[in-house]
Amino acid sequence: MRHSHEDDRYEKDSNIVPYSTPQDSGVPDMSDFAKMMVAGAKERGLALTGEGGLLTDLTKQVLQTALEVEMDEHLGYQKGDRTESRSENYRNGTSVKTLKTDIGEVEIEVPRDRVGSFEPVIVPKHKRRIDGLDAQVLTLYSKGMTTKDICDFLSESYGTKISKDTVSKITDAVIDEMKKWQSRPLDSIYPVIIIDAIFIKVRDGAVANRPVYVAMSIDSEGFRDVLGLWVGPSGGEGAKQWMNMLSDLKNRGVVDVCIVCCDGLKGLPDAIRATWPEADIQTCVVHLIRNSLRSVPNKDMRAVASDLKRIYTSPNEDAALVALEEVEQIWKEKYPGLLLPWKNAWTEFTPFLAFPPELRKVIYTTNAVESLNARYRAAIRRRGHFPTEIAALKVFYLATIRKEKGRIGPISRVLNWSPAYNALLLMYGERLNRR
Repeated sequence: MRHSHEDDRYEKDSNIVPYSTPQDSGVPDMSDFAKMMVAGAKERGLALTGEGGLLTDLTKQVLQTALEVEMDEHLGYQKGDRTESRSENYRNGTSVKTLKTDIGEVEIEVPRDRVGSFEPVIVPKHKRRIDGLDAQVLTLYSKGMTTKDICDFLSESYGTKISKDTVSKITDAVIDEMKKWQSRPLDSIYPVIIIDAIFIKVRDGAVANRPVYVAMSIDSEGFRDVLGLWVGPSGGEGAKQWMNMLSDLKNRGVVDVCIVCCDGLKGLPDAIRATWPEADIQTCVVHLIRNSLRSVPNKDMRAVASDLKRIYTSPNEDAALVALEEVEQIWKEKYPGLLLPWKNAWTEFTPFLAFPPELRKVIYTTNAVESLNARYRAAIRRRGHFPTEIAALKVFYLATIRKEKGRIGPISRVLNWSPAYNALLLMYGERLNRR
């Protein structure tokens, strides 16, 4: 049987409880240890978090022990074992420090040495928060909590008191990271780029509605990615604003795009043609459906939606025109404006009908962007307005990169991508091979 120094340490120190290790895993199994501690806490009526809580006290003990071990390594001998011949440096008492953690405030005693050369790594000098708290603040911020909400939540849930200024400093720490992300180099060609905009309120002298432009790509491997976020000026969208955004993408390396999906946004088609002349512009089908159904009451919603399906599932443009006329005959008396969105966007809709079924599934809708927009709306719902553009972009960026367990995020792979890519190769093979 193997015997290690760890075994010796367990035998010498009765305060350390050995735990089992799953065979060949190399990862300690703490489940039995955790169950024992939780059961003990229940018997004594202890809470898990907050002042005097089980996890709070355990965190305090682990940090305290880690600091003592660091000091041992720094001095070269264990506490109480110093001789003058070993070192001229020695322990010189402790200083009390209160750490803010995501499970409550923890008071520790940081050991000091005589010459002041000890630089702890686990709890660095001047640091009053451990990393877990910063990560939790950023997650809460990205989900729509204001700085005050976060302060109240941490105080009520964990007993951790943190100021609004501290929350702002934690979130401001991502600005440099966000700027690097926003200016990162991009692929030279994308099979699909999906573009949309969401409106927010920004205070710039006076509070005004401002668009935030979002560009999501699907690359040749089928992976989605958010290429960038831009806050436009007040006064709505327009060709000039879109040109600024598309020029940024081109300057970062995007030479060509096969298909650009959008929602018929004013000025966008012209801006796309000026930036990528060979791109096919495709209006989002689901947006057309939604625009048509806005004036339809619930009692007719299902029937109208079923009839509209005949248009966008048609095999070609001629068949789609026939379906459009038939649907108009059925509903024109009740809903005379039902098909206006389709007629107004017909030129941008019809390229969709030339695509094979495998490719239609990919570009059928901008639902990927809609899902992302749902994140953004959740993040801005509780905010009346943003004080600056940077403050807004900070929230949007954190919402973009946030990962949620069990849910597909905006940066993910398209399901069943291979058939769609084969169809793209048949239609755009020469251009896709330019990369």
